[in-house]
Amino acid sequence: MQDSGRHARQHGSHSGSTLAIAMMLPLLLATTTPVNAASSLRDWKEPIILDRSGGFQIGGTIIHNPNNTNQTLSCDHGYMEYFIPWTPRQTSLVMWHSSSTQVWQNRWDGGQGYKDMFLRRGYPVYLWDGPRVGRANWSCRPITYIPQYRDQGNFAAWNFGPSFMNWWPDVQFPTKDPNAWQQATSARYDEFDTYENVLLHAHAAAVAADSGKVGDHIVYLTNSAGGLRAQLTAIRSNTTNIKGIVTYESIGYVYPAGLNITQDSFGGFGPIVVPLDEFKKLAKVKAIQFVWGDHRPRSDKYVQQSLLCAALINQYGGNAEVLMLGDDAGLIGSTHIPFADLDNDKVAKLLDGFLAKNGLGGYTGHWWDFLVSGIQ
Repeated sequence: MQDSGRHARQHGSHSGSTLAIAMMLPLLLATTTPVNAASSLRDWKEPIILDRSGGFQIGGTIIHNPNNTNQTLSCDHGYMEYFIPWTPRQTSLVMWHSSSTQVWQNRWDGGQGYKDMFLRRGYPVYLWDGPRVGRANWSCRPITYIPQYRDQGNFAAWNFGPSFMNWWPDVQFPTKDPNAWQQATSARYDEFDTYENVLLHAHAAAVAADSGKVGDHIVYLTNSAGGLRAQLTAIRSNTTNIKGIVTYESIGYVYPAGLNITQDSFGGFGPIVVPLDEFKKLAKVKAIQFVWGDHRPRSDKYVQQSLLCAALINQYGGNAEVLMLGDDAGLIGSTHIPFADLDNDKVAKLLDGFLAKNGLGGYTGHWWDFLVSGIQ
């Protein structure tokens, strides 16, 4: 489904909304002191005003029935759900999960998740299901589902504690609410953590990025295995539409050839090795940030991989950094999915800073950029 009016709304005039804001601003300023006027704007909670929402399939292929070539199947596409604010910022936030879109929609206790947080901030938000996952599960290949009994493994993998129901004392999770745990472990799609699936996801996401349907200032927000796929997407993309990548506890990294790093061509967690010229495309992305919670030590295998990847990107003129939520930001008790944690408002403020610092937080040339710039 293509909405030809989206870019007109996003980049055109907003005379109606501008007039409404112009009429409301004197009332706002009259009822607040100069000190807290900006704070009142920043903390405003209601309503979320959307221009539109919807979704579309993208990428994929069409296969023919070998026994009847007149019969076809459209498959291996991705699915993108979108929410466009009435007055959108220029940057589109594509939220890329490695479990289900639910982790972006709510906090662990059911409170406000990243989707609504950043819609309230004026960002267009896109929820992405890659090929064969979630709402894009029409596969071109036969799939046999076998229950894997993952609940206990989820607990430790998501860093709720060192072992099942042995919570970290400071964990940012409602540990006294058994329904919260049940909601967390139930909200999963079947995953396909294979090298083939990484390539499949990156191809479909690159098609989406290059299509223009997600805008021309895309920042991927990813979690876990989604981080590797987003890195490869930036390499596979043929446009400059991808402006940023923020990975929350990315499991897997891309490296240039020639470093004596062995590629894993079977599993879905890397490393993936590409020619140097392709790797340098990551250095052309405006800003990349690899984020880790405090229960992930710097000696962790994947933290070390992120440090190396960031250093290599910067070596070739890029702008990549590793953010340790504990050491660098003073946040404690973070899980593997910190944007769903009880203190996700603090995690979101760090993202605010990252976007503003790298020129990715602006509106589309409206006069209120000057007003908003003071409350980033």
